[in-house]
Formats: sequence, structure tokens, C-alpha cells
Amino acid sequence: MNNSVIEFGWVGSQENFVDKIDISKFSYVSLGRFGGNSKAGQYKNEDACLIWLDPFKTWEFTVIMDAHNTALSAELVLQQLERGKKDIQALIILPIDQAFREIESTLLSLFQEEQFLEDCRKVQGETACLIVLRKDKYIWWFSVGDCISMIFHEELAKLGQYEINQRQFYEWIGQVNTFNQAIPCYSSGIRELRKGVNRIFLTTDGLIECPNEPFSSGKKISSIMNFKEIDAGLTMLLQTVKDNHVRDSTTVICWDVNITQEVTEPSDA
Repeated sequence: MNNSVIEFGWVGSQENFVDKIDISKFSYVSLGRFGGNSKAGQYKNEDACLIWLDPFKTWEFTVIMDAHNTALSAELVLQQLERGKKDIQALIILPIDQAFREIESTLLSLFQEEQFLEDCRKVQGETACLIVLRKDKYIWWFSVGDCISMIFHEELAKLGQYEINQRQFYEWIGQVNTFNQAIPCYSSGIRELRKGVNRIFLTTDGLIECPNEPFSSGKKISSIMNFKEIDAGLTMLLQTVKDNHVRDSTTVICWDVNITQEVTEPSDA
């Protein structure tokens, strides 16, 4: 495996960022964290994230989680992904058709592993989990629960399209676990990016469920992120939810991908 891969993982129980905005950079990928306002009653952070990326910008594998009750379920998912890291990263560097064909079954095997399921039964609480893999001009995503991913691109914005996945409620991994069912409930898909700069954006729901709803839609988030450099945009988003006295924590991962290849266009009328 290429030793140049940049790797970062974090769980809110390690450092909660309550009352504090943090913007961190991992090569060209930005991470924004705000743990919520203590004056609104916040005292812990149950978000988590994982960032693996090729510094030469050929791919990114990102995970964002929003747990509740405790952060233990998010810790457990991170540990399981770390166990599968060698297989996942080896898969990512395969030809794209093979990588995208096999990534879902690889993750399903990890999440349905008997020891993992047993560990989940013993943990307190459960987590939503959103995984996004970008390679070449394509995005693949895998979502359990209500975390959010978006693409900001001028062509899509003109058509009112921002979201990658649709939020699903009553899906989790952990003490309550979709993978304990006879048929696990999750969603996944593949999207082609547009030509030019695509800004990819993942967030937990503290951003959109903030009091006064400053960012309750993709269009509202885009109004900041499309006209700011990434770190400045993230700072403005998190400062706004802080100023609106949000209790819930917010974690955001964001980066730009410049697509130079030809992409799908309609035939002539």
C-alpha cells in the first residue's frame, strides 16, 4: 500500500470542542468542528470522522458519524474500519469499475462480521454513519441514518440540486443496529461529478437543525460555501450556528475536486 496516504480519525469523546470552533487541514481536505454551546446545555460531543486521502488527489475516502447516548458506537465503527483499512485501501487503487463494484460488499462484510455485531450489542447508544468515496470523476456513497452529503457546482445549483444522499431516520449502527436485521437497511449510490470544480461537503445534522434554521437547506449552505474559500466558508457556517446558540455538535468535511474529463451531457434537441 502507498505509504503516502494521509490518514486521520477522531471521536468527540477524545476532544469535544464545546464552545470552540476548530478548522483543521489534511492536505487539500478541510475538517470543521464545533461541539455546541455549553450555555444551551451541551457538555459532550458524540460526532466522529475518518479521512483517508491520496495527496495526489486521485481519491478520498471520508466518513462522518453522529452518535447519540454515548460516542461508544462511533468509536466501534472507526475501529472496525481501521481493521478493514488494508483491504479497503487496496480496493480503492484498483481500476475504478472494479473498485466501485466491490467496495459495497467489502463494507457490508465488515459491518456484518459476527464479532462486530456482538460488540455492537454490548455498546451503549448507536450512530448514524455516512461514507463517501471519490475516485476519478465519480462519487460513491454509503449511508446509514441521517448524516448529509452535498455537491456544490454551478450547473447543479441552477437546477436546485445539492444533495448526494437522502437522510433516513431510524437507521443506526450500534446497540440498535440495522445490520442485526434479516435485511439491513442502508442506502448507497454512485454519482458522476460535473466538469470543473465540484465542492464536496459532508456534515452532521447540527448544522441544519440549528435554531432559527440559518442552514436548513442545501441552497442556504451553498450561499456561503460557493462564494468563500473552504476554510473561510466553514468558519462562517460554524460561527453562525454558534451565534444561534445551537446545542448539538456539528462536524463538516469539505474539499474541492477539479474534473477535467468530459462528462455526460444531453444529446442535441
